[in-house]
Amino acid sequence: MLTLKQTLPIPRILYSTSRSSQDKPTLITRRRINNSLSSSSSVTVPSPSLSQSNGPTLSLETETAQPKNACPPNLCPLTPIDFLERAALVYGDCPSIVYHDTIRTWSETQARCHRLASSISSLGIERGNVVSVLAPNVPAMCELHFAVPMAGAILNTVNLRLDSRSISNILLHAESKLVFVDSQSASLAREAVSMLPLGPARPVLILIRDKHYENTMPEGAPPPPAVLARIESLGFAVSHGYGLTETGGLVVTCAWKPEWDGLPGEERARMKSRQGVPLAAFSGYDVVDPETGRSMPRDGSTVGEIVLKGGSVMLGYLKDPKGTSGCMKGGWLYTGDVGVVHEDGYLEVKDRSKDVIICGGENMSSVEVEAVLYGHPAVNEAAVVARPSAYWGETPCAFVSLKGEEERPTEKDIRDYCKERLPLYMVPRKVVFKDELPKTSTGKLQKFLLREMAKNFKD
Repeated sequence: MLTLKQTLPIPRILYSTSRSSQDKPTLITRRRINNSLSSSSSVTVPSPSLSQSNGPTLSLETETAQPKNACPPNLCPLTPIDFLERAALVYGDCPSIVYHDTIRTWSETQARCHRLASSISSLGIERGNVVSVLAPNVPAMCELHFAVPMAGAILNTVNLRLDSRSISNILLHAESKLVFVDSQSASLAREAVSMLPLGPARPVLILIRDKHYENTMPEGAPPPPAVLARIESLGFAVSHGYGLTETGGLVVTCAWKPEWDGLPGEERARMKSRQGVPLAAFSGYDVVDPETGRSMPRDGSTVGEIVLKGGSVMLGYLKDPKGTSGCMKGGWLYTGDVGVVHEDGYLEVKDRSKDVIICGGENMSSVEVEAVLYGHPAVNEAAVVARPSAYWGETPCAFVSLKGEEERPTEKDIRDYCKERLPLYMVPRKVVFKDELPKTSTGKLQKFLLREMAKNFKD
């Protein structure tokens, strides 16, 4: 690993964990930092303390608003550090990390996190400072998730798929004081600091079949049932869930019931395409009228905006009070996603509110139309957006990329396929074939670009 120190407004790279070595940069590799953390004499860990001291201290508690009658015995914030401490106490000799030939126990991981937290504090990182990480899923990334909050700092993990300009903007906006960078990402870090673009490489997925049964969880937009069925046909056990950046990740999961195993393939895929129920530690969810906040009937058909509440929901957007107040209302986080709750309590995301198409006064979910398109054997990707219409207000316009078979369907073929499976008003009035649909650096469809393209097609 190597570290970066930031001097606002432009970050400055230093290849050292010592502030006295700025004149002679030294590359700190992942192996060297691992060796340092393995040495029991490398650093010392201050005892956890509720009081402030003049120098940097390792604090195992977080700042929270204290209730009126709060006192130390009843003021015990729940943090990720608690889970690590308990795991080390109860399962100290059990493996916590298995990475290639590296195996570490919970006790070893706890000790390494303590030493890493002390090292972070020794660099002058104070409570509330932001520490960023630009690294893949390596053991050090796991350890930083505990060590950074131990040091009282805020962890900011940066997506490796982002380009250098986006990474630079993130570091600048977060006012990162320290950035851990994996050695393989050093060039990307240099580009980010110098503000030079660096496009991400496109990965190639090669499935290597073996005797093991692989589990996978799709991310991003809700996968259509046809896509889930294809994944299952490759030998994967598919589970699905729902979460946002604002909730710290996954908070709803499609808890699978054994009796569903006997359902026909299409029905099983439809059940798996639902987002599910809240995780055990998450407070709750609902689907409400966005104007009144009134809960919508849990009948699987009445749509509303999805709202969430729980301990992992963000405190707010950094330096954006207007954005925070716009989505945090009445004790709920308003997600901007449209969905339904089925009679069995399972949540299903139908669309983003901005992607709902209103055709002749009828609201339609673009996700439902896309799910049908994905069922066509020749369709590789599909996205449906609103196209302005002088008569209907809006009509659905489908953008499709094909798999490349010799017999390629025509626009009429696609529309006829949809007519057999959708109400007439939901059938795309226009089908546009593209070699590839536009995406962000993280692989999400850029529907705003498709909406602009759709405006150019006559009604």
